[in-house]
Amino acid sequence: MKWRTFKKYLPIIGIGIFVYLLIKLDITKVFDEIKNINLNYLLIAIALVLIFFTTQTLKWFIIARKQKIKVPFCDAFKINLISNFYGFITPSKIGSIIRMDYLKKYGGDTGKGLSNFAIDKVLDLISLFFLVIFFGFIFYKEKVISIVSLEIIILIFSIFVLSFLFFYKKENSKPVLRFIYRRLIPERLKEKGKAIFESFYQDNPNYLFLLLAFLINLANWILNYAIIFVIGLSLGINIGFIPFLLILPISTLVAQIPITIDGLGTRELTMINLFGLFGVEAVKVLSTSILSILIVSVIPGALAIIFSLSDKNEIHNV
Repeated sequence: MKWRTFKKYLPIIGIGIFVYLLIKLDITKVFDEIKNINLNYLLIAIALVLIFFTTQTLKWFIIARKQKIKVPFCDAFKINLISNFYGFITPSKIGSIIRMDYLKKYGGDTGKGLSNFAIDKVLDLISLFFLVIFFGFIFYKEKVISIVSLEIIILIFSIFVLSFLFFYKKENSKPVLRFIYRRLIPERLKEKGKAIFESFYQDNPNYLFLLLAFLINLANWILNYAIIFVIGLSLGINIGFIPFLLILPISTLVAQIPITIDGLGTRELTMINLFGLFGVEAVKVLSTSILSILIVSVIPGALAIIFSLSDKNEIHNV
């Protein structure tokens, strides 16, 4: 099979894994678990989702304001819901890049919008790697993750961070991008490409400001995992919050592999294996994951569709 053909069907691998898990664990048992849910915990989880989307908006909103993109927070919140919906239905959440088109309305041209997305995405991954390493080292005796795996993750993390810091400076990017500009960009697009490059680096935050954004990203990930923890409690998973902070960052990292939609399947398979080390039944883990997807992604996604369709300044009119 040719790579192009294989790549075309790559995103459905995770969906196949997810369907396999539903069949193997018996979907009726999953429904039974969900039917017996503790509604009090579920209401707490829903309340946390609102806070989660607020902090998730905040982490790129402050970068946008620093870039002189004057988007009001309420509009940023709505844009965040819409971009999350597109991220939910695409591998590795790449669809969330649609945010940059919405930001054009507030003075964020293509370069600044792309820069805002890139900085937010990179800090998101850096904070995720940090959580995996931090809790992995603290609890490596639980054999959830081996020292060798941690060392590999640290190596990737170090290369990723150093590369980001290096290319964050405009003068360091020029030699690499000059080659792309001269050899790969068609003549008719050269002027536009140059303008995007200049705009990409215009008004970017300094390193100290990036540290603040990084800390907000950390808080946002922990809040996300707190939602899943509360959903787990509603289904009778009583192993404490710390194991969740150990397991969920690893499963989220695995879910970044672009072989599925929103990590579906690969995330659940990882969670089932890791939670199994703490004696949690697979059917409870899968039920927790399904509910978290419903509450954190599907329901907000439905609101995002409404916002997108009702917005007079929707993307094709920007």
